Order: sequence, then structure tokens, then C-alpha cells
Amino acid sequence: MLENWITNETSSPFYARKNFTIVKTVEKAKAKVCGLGQFNFYINGKKVDDHELDPGWTDYKKLIQYVAFDITPYLKQGENVLGAEVGNGWFIKTDEHYTFTFPEFMPPNPNPYQPFGKYLVLAMEIIITFTDGTSMSITADDTFTVMKHKTVMSNVYGSETIDGRLIQQGWCEAGFDDSNWKRAVIVDNKDAPKGKLIEQFQPAIKVLRTYEGKLLKHINGRDIYDFGQNMSGILEFGVKGKAGDVVKIYPAEKLQDNGDVDQMAKNWVNVNSCITYIIGQNNVWETCRMTFTYFAGRFIAMEKTHASTVCNLKAHAISSAHVTHGSFTCDDSRYEKIYSMIEKTVEANMVSVHTDCPTIERFAWQEPNHLMAPSIFYIKDGKKLWEKFLLDMRIGQHTADDFLSDYAGNKFYPGEGLMPSQCPCYIPNVLPVPGMGSFYDIIPWGSTCILGAYWHYTFYGDVKIIEENYQAGMFYLNHLKAKVTDEGFINHGLGDWGNPQNELARENIETAFLYADATILAKFAEILGYEADRAQLNAYSEEIKKNYNEKLMVLHSDKEFWCYKSWDHPDEVFLTQAAQALPLFWGIVPEDKKADVVKALHYTLERDGAFICGEVGLPYVIQSACRYGMNDIISKFIMREEHPSYYAFILDGETTLGEYWEKNPRSHCHDMMGHIMEWYYNGIAGIIPEKPGFSKVTIRPYLPESIKEFHCSYESIQGFIRVHVKESEKKILLEIELPKDVEYNLDTSNLESRGKKIVVQAR
Repeated sequence: MLENWITNETSSPFYARKNFTIVKTVEKAKAKVCGLGQFNFYINGKKVDDHELDPGWTDYKKLIQYVAFDITPYLKQGENVLGAEVGNGWFIKTDEHYTFTFPEFMPPNPNPYQPFGKYLVLAMEIIITFTDGTSMSITADDTFTVMKHKTVMSNVYGSETIDGRLIQQGWCEAGFDDSNWKRAVIVDNKDAPKGKLIEQFQPAIKVLRTYEGKLLKHINGRDIYDFGQNMSGILEFGVKGKAGDVVKIYPAEKLQDNGDVDQMAKNWVNVNSCITYIIGQNNVWETCRMTFTYFAGRFIAMEKTHASTVCNLKAHAISSAHVTHGSFTCDDSRYEKIYSMIEKTVEANMVSVHTDCPTIERFAWQEPNHLMAPSIFYIKDGKKLWEKFLLDMRIGQHTADDFLSDYAGNKFYPGEGLMPSQCPCYIPNVLPVPGMGSFYDIIPWGSTCILGAYWHYTFYGDVKIIEENYQAGMFYLNHLKAKVTDEGFINHGLGDWGNPQNELARENIETAFLYADATILAKFAEILGYEADRAQLNAYSEEIKKNYNEKLMVLHSDKEFWCYKSWDHPDEVFLTQAAQALPLFWGIVPEDKKADVVKALHYTLERDGAFICGEVGLPYVIQSACRYGMNDIISKFIMREEHPSYYAFILDGETTLGEYWEKNPRSHCHDMMGHIMEWYYNGIAGIIPEKPGFSKVTIRPYLPESIKEFHCSYESIQGFIRVHVKESEKKILLEIELPKDVEYNLDTSNLESRGKKIVVQAR
């Protein structure tokens, strides 16, 4: 195991290297490596594997990931060299250039970021097995030598300063003279990282694709480039000039009216990230490539001193979600553009944690890990990623003894079982914001420990996810019970966050999640054979449902249907889309009132003429509308040319999804409202799981009015599923391909509404 941590006794990036000799024939060789915060690993001048930004972000006090490599192909007879470069990441955050701070309208945070150690550190273990049955091992120790890195500053929010004068040519190759390097220092036990070491098991961050920079204009002494795609990216370029000259690059998601980059996040903060390169030699081509962090944006402004020349400007889009499981194409390009916009947004926010945005926060907010889970699982392989996200939640769950600070500096105990809304949480803002609610203890966020596991089980059918997360879910439900008001509601969080009319309906929304949590835990208990838990959870679910319907369900005097009023509008029967959709989706509505609540949902949609809901309500509004025959409304809403609308973002020129329903949103790369992707698969293609892991499915395709043909495929855990629909003058062809052992029901009722003959070809 990784026995020692070594360091350069600095909080700035460093190189480490070691020479060793092989005289026998190697059969196999394995390496375990961890550099905190981020590292790259080399052998004999070659980077080992194609990872970026190893290891995954975690709460380093409790959990640290090392990375296992097969290094057999990298070794050779004779002298070999191990090399590593270690940078900051979240382990010791650097605040030079842009770094996140809470906005002025929020109270000062009494729990600021705290570094996880005194120094950046490296651990390594190499085991080489020879064909004669013998072996040798190498462990990071004081026989390694270390040197200051050419990246003299690395900021987790995307800024780096790289000094070409410090380049160590051939530093991890045999024959390199490291006589001016110093011996590594073994970190004392009291200063060594304390987290439990486990192997990194989620997909590594990798380069998905590379974009060339296109020069747009020269303004204000800057060259403005467009990569054509908003992304999380690693910048690379060639540069030649005078030693000591500086190239500065400012990334941005958008441009100002005059064509210069605009780093101002709307009504929030100037995200003034900067990548700086200092030229090392006179009139020699050098390569600058970001090493320990990534930029966010589509555009850059480049400032150069004197006569520096830049070439081969590239941006490498990175993501942990590099395995694609789904595809959708059709003959209406608007649908394809929306699809691409959301897929690229998902990719940009998957970097070992699910970030809320690459630009402003880079925090692991948890709510999209259930709200967006079906949408993402259809398009990407999320199995191991979600196992990592849920592990982060279990690691972050509070015990009774966990405390933080209040505004007076006193100990504040958030409560046993609480799931922080961010996991890992590097800057805990634990106290409610006056007039807004808690940003730390929010039921649609914390419920990912239950509902995220539920969606994982639905898509992948692996009961292990339930076994691993059941107890954490039960602890969390007990925490929530202590938060229930005298009226029987949960209401301390954010409600329908992101609602464009700020109709948050906290009691309605948050209590629906309380019911969902209890109901899903009861199903988990049944699967695991915990009969006593199942009975208690079902009884509690019924208690929540009874109270919910008694206090929120009313007969609308004008419309003459039963509906759910918003509790926070006591003097009127006020209806929101989300307040109807969540009870429908989770089964709160009494059976004899369901048709009425469907009418109420339809009424709110027609009344509003758009999706007037936030990220919390939106997936349930879309899915309930789909389930109850309102696909035509969904297709009309997503194609509106004004916000709120997905297509409005396309008309705004966006290549990724905005944070809120508006032009020029605060963040231009938030996947939190990308829920329409799920509808592409289970609404248009109609691929609907009926049993966990898609062992049984319903195929219920739908043709939006403007689409005559679509192709949709999904690589399920059972195998490949494909649906193709093509409408001609007299008939509609429906082609279905399914794994041979998958049961399926075929429902052509949506297609029959076109009034044409349905020709089915299944295999």
C-alpha cells in the first residue's frame, strides 16, 4: 500500500523523479499513484495513460483516491525513470485571479475554505514482477528528487501561471542531470493526509475532442478567438518570442457588444480567470499546455508583449462522461441542436464530481444527481460516476458530533443524518440565508442519497447500489422527520429553485420529496428483505400523503376540478405547474382525483404557455405531461423562440445550456435544467423501463408535429435498444431492435393519432 507521502515542502506545484534499473525480463508491472491535489505520472519521458486531473475530487480529510496504472509497456531494460508532477486542485486552493466568494447580499460565511495540508504531497508504489518469478518494489521516499514546477501557480477555478524559463527538458528521461534538484522530504505522520485511501473507480477525466481557435478580431490590444463551443477545457498553444515576454489569456463564455471577451457573470461577479505563459527562450518554439486545472468558456482574449507569435491554438474539451450510451437524430435540426447543447453541457460538468457550472462555483451540488439522472443515464454511462457521487454523500453525511461555526464563532451542530447539499463540500455555508432558506440542508439536494440510488437501480439493475446507500437514506429520513413543521410540511429549503416567476411553493415541493424519500426507502427495504422497516416506512408514507391531501388538495371553484393549491398563498387557490406534477409523478394523488389533477396540470401549462418551473419541478412537469398525453404541449414549449424555452437558447447563439430561463444567464453552462433529454428517449423514442435494468421495457414512440423521421438508440445494461420511426404519405414505419432476452410491450397509440397505417418491424 502507499506507505509514504513525500513533498517539496511547498504549497506550489513541483516535479518529482527517481532513477532505477531493470536487469531482468518484466512480466507485468503495476503502479499506485496519488498526488494531491492533482498529478500527472510519467515513465521514461512518456505520460502514463490518457488521464487528466487525477485523482477525483473528494473530502480529503475522510477519503483520498489513488490511481492504479498498468505500467508494463512503459518499462525497458536498463535505466528507467519515474516522474510525477503535482499541483494544487482543491487540496490547497490558490486564490490568485478569480476564486469563488459568496456574493455581498449573503451574510459573511463563518466557515471559509480550509487547506487540507501544509504542503502538496505525492505517494507512489510500484511493483514489478519478472518472468523468473521474482519481483521488486519502489515506494515514494527520500531517494526521489524534487524541483519547483514550471507551473508556478495553479488555481482550481482555471487560472495558471506557467514560466517557460523553469522548463526542465528531459526531466523524466534517463540521463537527465538532477544534481541541482533536492531530495524529497518524507511527510511527518502528523502532517500526512488523513483520508482513507481507495482506488479511483469512476471513469478518469479524459479529452473528448479538440477545438481549433478561430481568430475573430483584434481589439483593445487583444486577439479574440472563438473555439466554437462552450466547454470545460485544457488550453494548448505554441509560442515563440523573447525570453521573459508574457502571453496572457482570458477565457469567457460570451462576448461584449464590441467583440471583446465578457468575463462578467450576470449580476454576480467578474470571473477574471487568466492563463499566463512566460516565454523561456529567445526565438524558439515552445508549447504551453495547462496542467493542473481547466478553463471554462468558448472565447479567449490573448494579450502578447512585443513580437511574440502564437500558433496551433487548441482547446481540449474534457469530461469524466466520455463513454456515450445514447444517440438521437431526426429531420428537424432544431431538436438536434437542443440535444447537442444539453449533451455538451453535461460533459462540461462531469469532472469526477457533478459541478453546477465550470465557471463560477465548480461545486458538487447534489440535486442534479437525481433530477438529471435519467436524462444523463440515457446519453452517458453513469454507473460508476454515480457510485462515486453517492459515496461522496455517504462520506459527507453528518454525525451527531459534527459541528461547524455560526456567525458568532460558536459551535453549530447541523444534525445527525443531514446530507450537505454539496458533497464534497469545500466551503460549507451552513446557516440559512434570510429570506431565501437553507443552502446547506435542502431536501431535493440531500434526497439524492435515496433518489439517486433509485434511478441508478432503475437503469442498471444492480442491487448493490441499494445495499450501499440504504442505511444513509434511513439516517437522512430521520433527520428530515425532525424538520417537519407543526402543519406536517418540510419548508426550510429552496422550493422550486430557478422558477422564472419565483413561485417556489416550498411546502408543496419539499414535502412531496419527503413522501418520495419514504416511499422509495420502503421499496428498498422490500428488496433487501427488511420487513419491519418496510412496514414502518409505508405507514409513514401514508401519514405524509394523508396530511398532504387534506391540507393542499382543494376543489377549484371556477374550474371545477380538484387540484393542489400553494400553501404559501393562503388567501387564494394558487396553482403552479410543479405543485400539480410532483404529486402526480410520485403517486400522492388519490386514485379518484387523478384525472382532475391531470386537468389541473394541463390548465397550468395552457395558462402559462411555457414551462414556468425551476430545476426542481421541471423533470416532473415534463414527465407527468408526457405520461398523461401532453406531448404536443412539451414539443411546443421547447421550441418557443422566447424564454423560457430550450430553443431560445439556440437562437441566443448558445452551445451549452444556461443556468436560468433567460438571455445572458449568470452561468452559460449549467445542466441543471437539461431534463428534456429524458423526454427525447422515453417520450419521443418511447423507450421506457418497466423493470430494473431494462429487463422489461415499453416502447411507446411519439412523432412531434415537425418530425417525419427519427433514429434513437440506447446501450442499456441488457444490450442495444434502437427505435426508428419514419412517416411517409400513407404509412408510418416503426423499426425496433431489442436484446433477445428483454421483454417488451409495444404501444403505438401515439403514432396512431397521425391517422396512418403503422407498419412494425421488430428484431
